Amino acid sequence: MGMEATVITAAEAVEYGEFKRTKREAEIAVALKKLIVDASRRETDRYALKTACESARKLGAYGVLVSPVGVMSAKKHLAGSKTYVACLVGGTGETLMPVKKLEAKKAIAAGARDIRLVLCYSALRAGNLSYLRREVKKVRRAAKKLPLTVSLEDHALSEEEVALGVRAAAEGGADAVCVRGETQLLLRALRASGGKVRVDASGIENAEQMRSLLKAGGHLMQTDVPERIAKEMYEQAKAESESVLPPEAPKPEEG
Repeated sequence: MGMEATVITAAEAVEYGEFKRTKREAEIAVALKKLIVDASRRETDRYALKTACESARKLGAYGVLVSPVGVMSAKKHLAGSKTYVACLVGGTGETLMPVKKLEAKKAIAAGARDIRLVLCYSALRAGNLSYLRREVKKVRRAAKKLPLTVSLEDHALSEEEVALGVRAAAEGGADAVCVRGETQLLLRALRASGGKVRVDASGIENAEQMRSLLKAGGHLMQTDVPERIAKEMYEQAKAESESVLPPEAPKPEEG
């Protein structure tokens, strides 16, 4: 005799599909809380900043990253939400330490609740760990108890230079580093961190990239296309729920 097949009714299939969809949507909501919406580019005008903040609010994103001049506006747009204003300080990275420290203080006074520090690029290229560590420590003191993330996202940085920056961040007391959204680079940063700092990723362009980096050990994901990522996630969840169909009844054995 042939093996018996388990047959579920159409109603049971619909119920199971709804269960899967609800479960996936709950998982998506948790994932979206790991997003940082990038509105820090110099091309970001008032309309683009407002749009970024509205998207972040709607999705329940962790934060919106802005330049120092955008902190007050972002704070206004995000008022009443749990989304943080994160501020990118340090310009190109070649700013003097006291200036970076002052910029962080000004950003915090204006409403920033998360500081992203651009390390000295020339010191990274020169392998000057001592200088980089001092730089992180100075801004760490300025940020006080607020989260401090070291930016290591420059596309010109090699894996070795990123690893050096991670070491400086850890030894200087930073909470996290942010690297380019490449799995190999993320893994290198995680190894270099020794578990002492969180590793975030930037330049996230789609849901699959985000899923892959989160699975690899990344924490927060920075993107300038949050709505696209959310749409892809929900569309995938819908497709998965609709794929649940009752199997056909087994055909009787011949003979």
